[in-house]
Amino acid sequence: MRLAYILCIAALCPAQDVTPVADHSGDAETGRWTFRIFCAPCHGIRADGGRGPDLTLGTYSAGDRDEDLARVISRGVPGTEMAAYAGRVSDEEIRRLVAYIRSVAHTSDNTSIRGDIAAGETIFWNKGGCGQCHRTGTKGSSIGPDLTRVGRQRSLAYLRASLLQPDADVTPGYATVTVVTRDGKKIVGVERNFDNFSAQFVDLSGKYYSFEREDVISMKREPRSLMPSTYGQVLNETEVNDLLAFLSSLRGGR
Repeated sequence: MRLAYILCIAALCPAQDVTPVADHSGDAETGRWTFRIFCAPCHGIRADGGRGPDLTLGTYSAGDRDEDLARVISRGVPGTEMAAYAGRVSDEEIRRLVAYIRSVAHTSDNTSIRGDIAAGETIFWNKGGCGQCHRTGTKGSSIGPDLTRVGRQRSLAYLRASLLQPDADVTPGYATVTVVTRDGKKIVGVERNFDNFSAQFVDLSGKYYSFEREDVISMKREPRSLMPSTYGQVLNETEVNDLLAFLSSLRGGR
């Protein structure tokens, strides 16, 4: 009888995965404060993106399960700005961070801006000249940041600000480097590596340079972008919206 009772209960209550951490509103609220301390400087105070990806989109390049998010927070992502937080925050705090991220995630389409994606793509490759510095998929240049997945990684607000005010938040590793050679020649380009002893960078034509500090008159790195700040004048409002619609549509498949 006891065995039959246990089997009956098992039939009525099938095995389930571990309860998603986002089901606990108290955890999410606690996680919000931890997020503001550790994560907001890159991901924005509301997790809607900044220098780091927009976490409210509900889909993530490293995986969409709670376990995936926890792993990224704990171990970081090699080759990116995402540092490992294991040892800096506890496992319980990581669980609460995941709960908070789940609580602010939504599934709305980031391309809902009033713009024509096809027209924006034409502007990107032609009038805007964006492909001279940026890559989408296998097409374009690698002088500036790769935009292949930018629609998944950046909020619409961040994309607009980056387009119209490119100096407001320069992506790390893409600062402007200026070198004055011993013969007085000034060479400006986009950072590839810079330290107290040397500088490596590429100019807007894609030419690569490498200098030792002792061999030049001066070298400096500035937190500004070589991207033109004139798109607000070059493009009208409709064209800006079209271009933003195209950028928002870039999710990794082009």
